[in-house]
Amino acid sequence: MNDNLRHALNNARLQPVDVAAQLAVDPKTVSRWLQGRTPHPRHRWAVADLLHVDEADLWPAISRQRRAFCDEVQALYPHRWAVPQSAWRLLFQSATREIGILTYSGLFLAEDTGIIRLLARQARAGVKLRILLGDADAPQIAARGIEEGIGAGVMAARARNALLLYGMLSDIDQAEIRLHRTVLYNSIYRADDDLLVNTHAYGTPAAEAPVIHLRAAEPAAAAATYLASFEGVWATATPYTSPT
Repeated sequence: MNDNLRHALNNARLQPVDVAAQLAVDPKTVSRWLQGRTPHPRHRWAVADLLHVDEADLWPAISRQRRAFCDEVQALYPHRWAVPQSAWRLLFQSATREIGILTYSGLFLAEDTGIIRLLARQARAGVKLRILLGDADAPQIAARGIEEGIGAGVMAARARNALLLYGMLSDIDQAEIRLHRTVLYNSIYRADDDLLVNTHAYGTPAAEAPVIHLRAAEPAAAAATYLASFEGVWATATPYTSPT
């Protein structure tokens, strides 16, 4: 039961049928709200306006979810190139349990010798290192290159170059590289509970797309979605063994 909504209706001297008439919905719908179902946002806002109360007073759980998400978001960068290089280093340096990288190439990191050495040090110190790179022969790689306007061959070449650079880490016991053939909706860079998520937009190079810094706060929060996505790709990817 939603006692908050029931009390607000009583204080406003309104019946469920009155709310239904104002919002142009079935009275049974309002009854379900009173029984505990959460309305769609537009209906929540309309009810709050009608009763002259804050939405959070009627549905406190919504307010808690918003606060949890705000607690998760540590920073928002308009473009990947706007993320300071120091932020990448601090991210990977902060890891004590696990580092995860999910991308097609991540060449901007692979070409940074300091980052590669940092990843190697972390892995040798016992931090689990998992790197997911795109399979250069995958059609998804070719499609991404065409979408970005650089051509299928260029994107595939980037993936191959990245594999050569990251590949030197594969001989470390705590490090593993796998190749995936998935459509990449986001690139994910993880250090324990902190994530830098590089969102992708059609026709936009990854370097131009936004990056969100999230810190996992609770199992059902936003960061958990990206962590689950990483695990899903990892489970279907092919282990890479460096040539001897």
